[in-house]
Amino acid sequence: MRMHRNTTDMIYAYLNQKGGVGKTTLSIHTAAELAKRGRRVLLIDADPQGSSLTWSNCREKALFTVVGMPKATLHKEIDLMVGDYDDVVIDGPPRVTELARSIILAADIVIIPIQPSPMDVWAAADTVDLVKEAQIYKPELRCVLAINRKIANTAIGRDVRTALAELEVPVLKHDIGQRVTFAETAANGSTVLDQRRSKARKEIEKHVNELRRIL
Repeated sequence: MRMHRNTTDMIYAYLNQKGGVGKTTLSIHTAAELAKRGRRVLLIDADPQGSSLTWSNCREKALFTVVGMPKATLHKEIDLMVGDYDDVVIDGPPRVTELARSIILAADIVIIPIQPSPMDVWAAADTVDLVKEAQIYKPELRCVLAINRKIANTAIGRDVRTALAELEVPVLKHDIGQRVTFAETAANGSTVLDQRRSKARKEIEKHVNELRRIL
């Protein structure tokens, strides 16, 4: 693990140039799951739309710290922000921009959420290319693909892994399903982790477990 100023262990970045793939949902839930485990977590909302900040403002009591920083200088400034935290999660923008490049340079691992559709697979290629460019100068940078919003028992859901193999990036073993509970809990500033027996909660727990094992 790369050690940042003071105590920060890991910086996770959720990034994909395509909007609507679940970057914010996974960013929030990864941060919430890490916080549930006793980690001190900072979520940086680097999406100009500010959805993570909006979600945080719906809560009466903060689960973790959320700050907005949609700036292309994020990689230069992040060490000044992270010293009091064990983990940092970055919610990235839905476009390939200088901001996206800055996020990649700031991260220890880039997670690219992908819905099971041909257009999502094609769109992810641009983000993968950005990461591979950064890895020339930063070989320790990790990158994985996360299948998100998968509809159970569909051919496209089963076939997406074959299509993703062309990107030559590891795909997380555990998928996240298409579940209405993610939208329902977001509306009041909560998460699926508040639902003890939900399948969505178990999926998030497995997602974070897998990320922790990789790193």
